[in-house]
Amino acid sequence: MIRKHFILKITKLLFVFLIFSGFTFCIDSHDKVINEGIIEFDAKVVDENHPLAGLAPSSATLKFKNDKFLVEMSTMGMFNTLFVCDLKTKTLTQMVKFMDVKQACIETEKDIRADDALYKLKIEETGDTKVIAGYKCNKLKVSMVNNPSVVFEAYYTKEMGMEAVNSLSPYTGIKGMLMQYRLKKMGMEMQFTARSVKKAEIPDNTFDIPAYFKIVSTAEMQKFFDGLQ
Repeated sequence: MIRKHFILKITKLLFVFLIFSGFTFCIDSHDKVINEGIIEFDAKVVDENHPLAGLAPSSATLKFKNDKFLVEMSTMGMFNTLFVCDLKTKTLTQMVKFMDVKQACIETEKDIRADDALYKLKIEETGDTKVIAGYKCNKLKVSMVNNPSVVFEAYYTKEMGMEAVNSLSPYTGIKGMLMQYRLKKMGMEMQFTARSVKKAEIPDNTFDIPAYFKIVSTAEMQKFFDGLQ
């Protein structure tokens, strides 16, 4: 009788545990950020000997809402760089705020494709996964087409982001949010690794160019960066 009572008690405890676990799992699964939120990344320059390595930020913030993405980076709160990608208009806007310089350049799809061709990647799925910032991520083996000896790992999650999230990047074809990756812009290559993700309502005007910014050509923006070296 005592043994039977003990078994019933254990069974009830297991049942309660399973119900609670299932409830928690449901909360977690529904609590995932999908198409609107903020991702905080750790950032580092790939080539520490690059002339602009001293201006490389140690972190980056990605704000996204449906088909628009904004990446903000700052060095010592003085040198601020922002990128706005609009998948609908197929444009990439780079903004720089440094001392009395406040300028922005807008790249069309043609410009973006030309940039991507200079940073062409060979991407292979590995079948391996790991959790980054609470999301299950698929591992990619990535190599440079123009320099196959350069090989690195990248990770993306299918649990967040639109299918076409990477359509205007060298990672086009990867259907999910990149959580660890490399990217090169204005001559400097950076690596980003997500450290946190949070839900947040992103106002539509987050992706607008401030009225006080001067619109310049891509060549003028490149000249500005060249002048910093």
